[in-house]
Amino acid sequence: MTPQTTGFTTPDTRLQVRRADERGRGGASWLDARHSFSFAEYHDPDWMGFGPLRVINEDRVRASAGFPTHGHREMEILTWPLDGAIEHKDSMGSGSVLRPGMMQAMSAGKGVLHSEFNHNQDSELHLLQIWLEPDQFGGAPSYQERDFSGELDSGWRLVASPDGSDGSLTILQQARVFVTRLAAGGEASRELGGARTWVQVAKGAATVNGHAVRAGDALFGEGLDRIEAHADGEAELLLFELP
Repeated sequence: MTPQTTGFTTPDTRLQVRRADERGRGGASWLDARHSFSFAEYHDPDWMGFGPLRVINEDRVRASAGFPTHGHREMEILTWPLDGAIEHKDSMGSGSVLRPGMMQAMSAGKGVLHSEFNHNQDSELHLLQIWLEPDQFGGAPSYQERDFSGELDSGWRLVASPDGSDGSLTILQQARVFVTRLAAGGEASRELGGARTWVQVAKGAATVNGHAVRAGDALFGEGLDRIEAHADGEAELLLFELP
């Protein structure tokens, strides 16, 4: 299929592309992980984060397996399931099962213990784990979740923001996170409000500002005024407007 966009007939040179196969790899017998930025055993001084965006891990977790109880401090943690169901428990007493279209936001604050497991006994869990460094420190941990599954097919849906606007989850960082799901041939455009922009292709294939990208690819840049995405097949994308 010939790539198309609503306005960019040639690739926007202000955007760079990080291909899926350029990411770091990690995991265990039960986990296949891809790291956009340095994480655990993967270390690359050129990829320590992008502004306050510190982690985007694409994880595939085997049936009934998962991350046992462990701790975090001073980090804003977003969980976005792509396929399957993830079971969450934490030291605040929160417990939930998240499915595609649901987002979880956890502020680790002064410290929190939590675990995540594949809720299913016979199928793989596929998810994105996202961390942002907070701009406020020392607070109590907190937990939120919301189901956005019926709201993602009409442009860029705000899912996380510093003020909880438009029903989004509240995070302690001057960043705004959007998601769109596009049918084949669908389009979504947005005037940008952040100094830095990161677009993560979660599923499918799309053309973003003239760049052809597929699941696992990302685009990033500074000083952009607009993002335009055209789905070359069904696609799901996350957009980060960052300070």
